[in-house]
Amino acid sequence: MVRTPVMAAGGIVLRRGEAPLIAVVRQRKRNEWVLPKGKLDDGETPKQAAHREVLEETGHDVAMHEFLGTLVYQSGGRSKVVHFWRMEAEGGPVRKLMSDIKTVDWLTLDDALARLSREYERAFLTQVGPIAIAAAGLPIATEPTPTLAADDIDAALQTLTPAEAASVDELRHGLLQKVRAWLRGEA
Repeated sequence: MVRTPVMAAGGIVLRRGEAPLIAVVRQRKRNEWVLPKGKLDDGETPKQAAHREVLEETGHDVAMHEFLGTLVYQSGGRSKVVHFWRMEAEGGPVRKLMSDIKTVDWLTLDDALARLSREYERAFLTQVGPIAIAAAGLPIATEPTPTLAADDIDAALQTLTPAEAASVDELRHGLLQKVRAWLRGEA
């Protein structure tokens, strides 16, 4: 029996400063550092859920911008589909963090990548982080991000569980379909 995927949404939340900063949140239950996101409530669109979840998890009201992409992974034996938007926070927090979140940190892209607990979120942010920063008209850090050799990528893929590997394959397929649609002028 195929289980319905869990639908969620969140943001790559930027804050302007000397260097652009990205929000990462620390979960209370698992003590993991993650991107701000959460499940859709009944009747809520992914964009509405993204705004609500980011407010609840970072305490900051944000300006919503363009859609950045979708991350699909396995969680609790089910697929979780998370849609992300670029967001910008200005000023300080406007509310307390929800009880599930211990803290929020604002980090440079490189530091956010190093801090995230989940490899699939690091891979996603590696791809969309520079796009979000450029779309905001902010300078990207001068330190080049090291590129991975094909052998390094193959070695990393060998460490995945079958469920994680399936999630990577789904993500690749989805990205390939989006690129094809974009090339055809459909996106």
